[in-house]
Amino acid sequence: MSKPLRVGIVGAGIGGVALARALRLRGIDAHLFERAPAFGEIGAGVQMTPNAAKVLQALGLGEALERIGFLPEAMVGRSWDTARELFRTPLRETCPRLFGAGFYHVHRADLHAILCEGIPADKVRFNVQCVGIEQGAQGAQGATARFADGTSFEADLIVGADGIHSVVRDGLWGKTAARFTGHMCWRALVPVERHPLPFVSPDASFWMGPKAHIVTYYVKGGAAVNIVAVNESADWVAESWTEPSTREELLGAYQGWHRDIVDLFERVDSAQTFKWGLFDRDPMAQWSQGRVTLLGDAAHPMLPFLSQGAAMAIEDAYVLAAALAHRAGDIEAALQAYEAERRPRTARVQLEARERGRTYHLSTPEELKQRDLEMQRQQAQNPNAVGIKAEWVYEYDATRCVERFDAEVVSA
Repeated sequence: MSKPLRVGIVGAGIGGVALARALRLRGIDAHLFERAPAFGEIGAGVQMTPNAAKVLQALGLGEALERIGFLPEAMVGRSWDTARELFRTPLRETCPRLFGAGFYHVHRADLHAILCEGIPADKVRFNVQCVGIEQGAQGAQGATARFADGTSFEADLIVGADGIHSVVRDGLWGKTAARFTGHMCWRALVPVERHPLPFVSPDASFWMGPKAHIVTYYVKGGAAVNIVAVNESADWVAESWTEPSTREELLGAYQGWHRDIVDLFERVDSAQTFKWGLFDRDPMAQWSQGRVTLLGDAAHPMLPFLSQGAAMAIEDAYVLAAALAHRAGDIEAALQAYEAERRPRTARVQLEARERGRTYHLSTPEELKQRDLEMQRQQAQNPNAVGIKAEWVYEYDATRCVERFDAEVVSA
């Protein structure tokens, strides 16, 4: 028997642990390296849209997703001051039929926990900070990750899943700063004793106002409401999900908004209210070099306006594992297949999410009125269309990538 591939994964966030699980299911030896002292994911809610749900099901996590998730009734656009519906797209009933899987709201920590299930303790090292990558001539002899404590790890392939400020990315292409977009985001969770709250419908609700928008939805099976509130800011804000804020700061940023929003924000715990700056990068022309490649935010950080950051990382993980298994023994061919499948899609999502930020944050009353009228017109024409025109995102099925790999070989 040939020796199984050995893969080192730098970063044990959602993308890193998804890759470890996907590799393990294919018999590939995966090792995780994480700066934190233990598994655990900060943050609040995350939307597992149908494209991501299909991958989680293929990874054996369909029942777990049902257990931790909340199925919203619809995606609803609302006017910031009147709560008037701009569009309403059914999700709970239509997504399985249209896209092959449901649309779930989950808590980020719950998602991370189910992805970690089954990862052996001896395949994870905590409290280690990657400081650089080395590889042989043209990467032919594998690659080595070096850590701040003086240790190192040699593997057939090193994957940088270490986020927007990726050390692995810097090692391949040189250090460049991410761009602050001028958007600041608050996040908070509001516990729910009796579901649903009278002022929070059981939907994915998009409240759109002048230079700002708010997304609210239930997580933990309806036991909490997740808040994502984005506003424009001239001041730089740290790119950290643990930058403290307060209930008063949040309320102050949304004065004049509808009473439903105020009622929700008044129930926020100041000790559990955080803010962070939204940073962006342009799509990359290449992710891999020799025996090193990138995944998730290390390869394609994106603004949250299509709710696809975690979903794209999970898709990456599945496709990379499938490519390595399908191109057994030929890592260069596997990485070429991985990038050919993933880079066009993630680049489109990056750029479309950037454009959504502009649409959500119009300035003048005339622009807001025109946008709202156009959304209502589109809703009247096609009541079943996804209100933010994301069908092309949801219908994609990463689990069929091997079929596309084979088709590319035949066409070549």
